[in-house]
Amino acid sequence: MSPGTTSPGTASDTKTVDIAIVGGGLVGASLACALAPLIERHGLSVAVIEASPILDLASAPWQPSFDARASAISLGTALHFTDMGVWPEMAEEAAAIRRIHVSERGHFGATRLDARELSVEALGHVVPNAWMGRVLHRRLTGLPLAWYCPDRVETIEPAEGGYRLTLDSGANLQARLTVLADGGRSGLKERLGIASDARPYDQVALIASVEMSRPHQGVAWERFTREGPIALLPLRGQTMELVWTHAAGEERRRLALAEGDFLAELQAAFGDRAGRFRRVGSRHAYPLSLVTARETTRPGLAVLGNAAHALHPVAGQGFNLALRGVMDLVASLEAGLAAGRPVGDAGVLEAFDARRDADRRNVIRFSDGLVRLFGIDSRLLGHARAAGLIGLNLAGPLRRDLARRAMGLER
Repeated sequence: MSPGTTSPGTASDTKTVDIAIVGGGLVGASLACALAPLIERHGLSVAVIEASPILDLASAPWQPSFDARASAISLGTALHFTDMGVWPEMAEEAAAIRRIHVSERGHFGATRLDARELSVEALGHVVPNAWMGRVLHRRLTGLPLAWYCPDRVETIEPAEGGYRLTLDSGANLQARLTVLADGGRSGLKERLGIASDARPYDQVALIASVEMSRPHQGVAWERFTREGPIALLPLRGQTMELVWTHAAGEERRRLALAEGDFLAELQAAFGDRAGRFRRVGSRHAYPLSLVTARETTRPGLAVLGNAAHALHPVAGQGFNLALRGVMDLVASLEAGLAAGRPVGDAGVLEAFDARRDADRRNVIRFSDGLVRLFGIDSRLLGHARAAGLIGLNLAGPLRRDLARRAMGLER
C-alpha cells in the first residue's frame, strides 16, 4: 500500500504485524526503507502510521521552494542512503559541503575543514527536507507496507508478545515491535511512562533561506557571536540556509523586521566573509533545548530520532545521529533474526541500545559542550577560544579527526 493511502480497518479487526513504525517522516520513512532487505529475506510485515497526509509523490512535479527547510547530511549518512538505494535521486537536489569554516566574531583564528584533505569529494551535503521526504516516500511505494495515513495512534498498551495500538480510524494493530519515530510530539512516550530529561538553553533558532551576492563554493560557515552562533549552509545556486541563534525572546523583533533591515542586522552580526546578503525568505523560529529520553528500548519497543534525543543545531548532527540509530536498529534486528529471535526480543533491543550508547553520549556531549563553551561572554575566554581554533587549524591530525567525526565516519 503506497503512501497517502489508509488501510481499511474496523474496531473489531486486529491486524498482527512484525513492526509498527509510528511516524512516517524522515526518520520513520528512512527506517521503513532500511528494512527492505529484511522484509524481502524474512517476510517481515511492516505498518507505518503517519498523522499528516502524504501526497502522491510518484508523479507530482517537483516544485523547489526558496523557503524550503533543509538538513545537513554527513558523508556517513549519504553512504547509508546509498545502501538503501535512494542517494542517487536524493543527490539531484543536494548541495555539496566541500569546506567548513568555524570562527568567532571579534577574534582572530579559525578552523577550516577541507574535503580535499580527507581525499573525499564532499564532507557532506545539504538537502531540502521536502525533497528528502519525496525520495524516501517514492521508494516506499515499491515496498509491501501497510500504510495508515492520515491516521494516528489513539491508544498504545503492552500486550502479550508486543504492543497493541488502536488508531483513530478504528483499526487495531498487534505489533511484535513498535518503533516511536514521531518526534515525540504525540505524547505516546509519556503515556507509556517514558520520562525525558530536558535542559532548556533559553535560546531560539531563527531559520531562513538567504541569497548571497556571490557563489558560496560549497563552504559551510559556523560563526560564533556574542548573541549566539550563526550557521550558513550551502544550497543549490547562490542560496544558503541560515540558522541564527538568539536569546529567547530576542528573535521576535527580527522576525518582524522589514527585509532590508533584517539583512542589514544579519550582515553586521556575521560580517562580510561569505559576501553580501541580498535576499531573505520566510523566517521561522523554534526554541532550543537538549532533550534525552531516559529509556530508548523496552521489550517490543524502540524509540528513535527526536523522540529519543533532540539536540542544539550548532553541530548539525541531529538527523545524522538519528539515521545512525535507524541503521543500528536494523543491524540488531538482522542479527537477532539470524539467531532465531523475534524482532521484539528484549535481548535484541538491549544489544541495539548498547550499540547506540557511546555514539549518542559522544554527540550529545560535543554539541552541548560547544553551546556552553561559546555561550560564555568573557574577553579572556574569547582569546583562549581563538587560540584553540588557531591551534586546531594547525594540528593536522586533530583537524582530520574532527572532520571524520563531522562526516559521521567516526563514533
